[in-house]
Amino acid sequence: FDGDAVLFGDEAERVFRSDGLAAFQAHEHERAATPLAAGPFKPLLEALHRLQSEKNASVKIRTALVTARSAPAHERAVRTLMEWNIAVDEAMFLGGLAKGEFLKSFEPDFYFDDQRGHIDSARAYVAAGHVPFGVANIR
Repeated sequence: FDGDAVLFGDEAERVFRSDGLAAFQAHEHERAATPLAAGPFKPLLEALHRLQSEKNASVKIRTALVTARSAPAHERAVRTLMEWNIAVDEAMFLGGLAKGEFLKSFEPDFYFDDQRGHIDSARAYVAAGHVPFGVANIR
């Protein structure tokens, strides 16, 4: 899963788009202890987490957060998942690197992102679903 506008709301993405990277990083640093709002796929991640957590779970599901965030903005994403009491198996903070090439190596079964460019990059290597939510999808 992507983070902003997929698992989380798009508050931080709005700051990035309106004021740039430095403002985004300052915004996230100042709010590191404040959980992000839920995005449209939080309920799916919660359900997968419940399946993973069952005592005699016969379903083996691995979940991952794959986001363009990097330090210091990673802290808020991690703290949000902790606040939600949801664990992911992997959390990758790519710092703006192309997601497609990373996903090619990571080999997930599917990937969800709100931005068409990331979906186009990913779908060459993995089933990728567009999440039409947030500021990136306003025309």
